Amino acid sequence: MGKHVVVGSGQVGTHLARKLVAQGQDVTVVTRSGSGPEGTVKVAADVADKARLIEAAKGADVLYNCVNPRYHRWLTDWPPMAESFLAAAEASGAVYAMLGNLYPYGPVTGPMTEDLPLASTNPKAQVRAKIWRDALAAHEAGRIRVTEVRGSDYFGPGASDQSYLGDRFLVPLRAGKTISVPYPLDMPHSWTYLPDVAEALIVAGGDERAWGRAWHVPTGDPLSFRQLAERMAALLGLPAPKMAQLPWALVRAAGLFSPMLGELRHIRYQFTAPYVLDSSAFQRTFGVAPTPIDEALKATLDT
Repeated sequence: MGKHVVVGSGQVGTHLARKLVAQGQDVTVVTRSGSGPEGTVKVAADVADKARLIEAAKGADVLYNCVNPRYHRWLTDWPPMAESFLAAAEASGAVYAMLGNLYPYGPVTGPMTEDLPLASTNPKAQVRAKIWRDALAAHEAGRIRVTEVRGSDYFGPGASDQSYLGDRFLVPLRAGKTISVPYPLDMPHSWTYLPDVAEALIVAGGDERAWGRAWHVPTGDPLSFRQLAERMAALLGLPAPKMAQLPWALVRAAGLFSPMLGELRHIRYQFTAPYVLDSSAFQRTFGVAPTPIDEALKATLDT
């Protein structure tokens, strides 16, 4: 049994902490509010407070970065938090397992693999790229041991209200009403199941073969919004659902009043062309496969 410090108790951190508790690990969860799943030690701390995070990580075997500030606040919130994580990883000697994403790649042609350059010109994506580069530089200098796992758009039990496959999708699906989405309905897109993200973090944090590089979370074949809706409806014994794409002009107008909707313009490229995640390197190296899609969709619908 080792000490695992999970920072953040959102859609990924909660799954991660519960999996670790189920394994019999000693789990500390660090959040601003001091909340966390049952069976964990709960610590209230501002992640940007370096001294507090160093104290919380003392004696840890693995330190997991599962925090995710609101997208429109990345430029201000991420730099001081990233600094705290590096300091806590170095002071504790814990393996630093980072939860990343695909934004730093920017628009791509073809399936995404881990060797793609972090070429996005978007300032927020560049912030995330810098967090990884700084951590990797510290690893290469022998100051820490680090790894990062990257997934595509999340779905599954406990998904946040920002999930494209959350209540905004599921409520009208169940009610037989029209499902409205802001992007094309038939474009192939990779979707990453939340429990698979948590499993990938545990594997990467505990296996030295994972350290010093980034990995893609095991993710199934890409599916369009329409394909997902039809599979979910079939699992519920319902007819094929009605669907509609919201006019982009309407989405842009709504973004004038909602910071989160306003940010959709920066990631629209991910849905107007095929967006395919290749996770074969992780699957081949660690022998971990994505959860079968119908099993994952059923678990999503059962919550």
